[in-house]
Amino acid sequence: MYNSQYLDEVLTDMQEAKIWYKEQKEGLEVDFAFAIEKAIEKVLKMPTAYSPRYKKVRIAHPKTFPYNIHFYIDEDYKTIVFTAIVHNKRHPKFAVNRI
Repeated sequence: MYNSQYLDEVLTDMQEAKIWYKEQKEGLEVDFAFAIEKAIEKVLKMPTAYSPRYKKVRIAHPKTFPYNIHFYIDEDYKTIVFTAIVHNKRHPKFAVNRI
């Protein structure tokens, strides 16, 4: 399994999304966080199952929420670097500018 690294912005992405979901319905933020966690676990087990989409960035999707998890593989350090967790309607350039 690969190690993981998260850009600081990923935490901000998660916090903002959780706040929004909590405002929609109490407890929905917990479901969102769980779905993201499960998707990240899959990425860490099989990162090459996701094709590069732009530059070297790959995108995973949780099953039940319209979000994209942007990441790239640093083979030298056997690390998956997570760069963004953004709503899928947001332009991909938003996440590209982080790497």
